[in-house]
Amino acid sequence: MSDVGASGYGRALPPDYDTDPGRFDANVRATDEFSRVGDLHPLVAEQLATLGPGGVLDLGGGTGRLARLLGERQIWTVVVDAARHVSQAPPPRVLGDAGRLPFADGSFDAVAALWMLYHLERPGRALREAHRVLRPGGTFVACTSSRTNDPELAGVLPDWGRRTTFDAEEAVEVISQAFHVTQVISWDQPFVTLPDREAAELFLRGRGMSEREAHRRAARLDTPMSVTKRGVLVWARRRSRPIGKG
Repeated sequence: MSDVGASGYGRALPPDYDTDPGRFDANVRATDEFSRVGDLHPLVAEQLATLGPGGVLDLGGGTGRLARLLGERQIWTVVVDAARHVSQAPPPRVLGDAGRLPFADGSFDAVAALWMLYHLERPGRALREAHRVLRPGGTFVACTSSRTNDPELAGVLPDWGRRTTFDAEEAVEVISQAFHVTQVISWDQPFVTLPDREAAELFLRGRGMSEREAHRRAARLDTPMSVTKRGVLVWARRRSRPIGKG
């Protein structure tokens, strides 16, 4: 299996969850307040519940948003994250590396990797590990944004349009190297409305800018404004054959 990012084609987005927790909080707030559809976690939790998995591994699950939703549905979930804020997730939780999971083969009925594979230099390693710890026929689900996400903000977002190690343009191809893809849900809609400069500032802060830079760049925007979200959610099943190192 090849590894996107291993040959330098795409860049891994720097994980800043411990070094800049305000950025993460701003992103959650902006999504909750200004998105017409919210985040994907409730949708994923609902669909996993219909599949009736006996145990779910949430890779890069952070503070446990998906785990809490699954817990409400009586689905046992383990959260693994390399950032220390995993301590806020409901137990069981593991501070660890998605590329070296401390679980036996076939330990889980489903593995989720939501908004996290683009933080990895070699996401293929995490996909191989997800394949290993899934039971035969188990479910894998991942999501990511497009390189051209938020096109209305292209003039103010640093590195807008740049390829990452795992973006919507290549997500299906990358996942299909390890799993049998069963469903692809993509979006390209103006799901976000920023009513004023303060909202735009919060949104830009959530996209990785410092408070000062977000304030400066938000002043260049005409509000109210709509922002188009582009991305993909991929559902897949574990193949029976082993995954090579590539």
